[in-house]
Amino acid sequence: MKQLRHLVSILAVGGLLAASFSTFAASTSAELVANALIHDDRPSEDAADDARRMPLEVLAFAGIEAGMSIFELEGGGGYYTEILSRAVGPAGSVIVQNPPSFDAFLGDGPANRIANNRLPNVRNTRTNFDELDAADNSIDMVTWILGPHELGFEPAENVTLGDPETAFAEIARVLKPGGLFLAVDHIAPANSGLDSGGTLHRIREEIVSDFAEAAGMEVVRISHLHKNASDPLDSNVFDPSIQGKTSKFIVLYRK
Repeated sequence: MKQLRHLVSILAVGGLLAASFSTFAASTSAELVANALIHDDRPSEDAADDARRMPLEVLAFAGIEAGMSIFELEGGGGYYTEILSRAVGPAGSVIVQNPPSFDAFLGDGPANRIANNRLPNVRNTRTNFDELDAADNSIDMVTWILGPHELGFEPAENVTLGDPETAFAEIARVLKPGGLFLAVDHIAPANSGLDSGGTLHRIREEIVSDFAEAAGMEVVRISHLHKNASDPLDSNVFDPSIQGKTSKFIVLYRK
């Protein structure tokens, strides 16, 4: 498959195939994701966003495997939910979470995504980030794609989406020993604090790593796939001049 060979080439040239992440593992993950991307029932509007989001490369980097149990933090309308569901297959499972305060923004999107048993291995949950609906040590991988900055965002006055330290403790709690946490987000300016999540909808990679490490997770590998040197970092991510082109970090952690 041309797309798969291209991905393995990118990973090798970029030096991302560390000793703990073999070419075979990258190829296997990429094949699972590639098959999910061309599924007959996949919405065309999702596919139209692939060039920008690069799900093949992101999830191959993470090391998705068939049969995995995935907890997807802030799944939004379900773009990644659908890919994850089909990549892990019938032996795997996906729990997708969104905060209740996002209901007005998301509408019926999450419910429609799994209506009529379209994705039978997916379960929707509605909690804040510091109250995850999963058993201790039950999850192979937690994903949080374009979301950690929400810990600095208040959807209404004096309303938060969860305590940051508790949220990361929850991620560690639900992960199995050796389980993986994939974090992707818009990069905030140097020396900025968590409040950038509320003003710019960005967060520094170091803040995420500090919370993850304090919760008992360690960095496995880092990708520069979504870095964009032309992003000034100090613009709101919804500013038309940068929307869809922000510089983002991608980090994989292990419990």
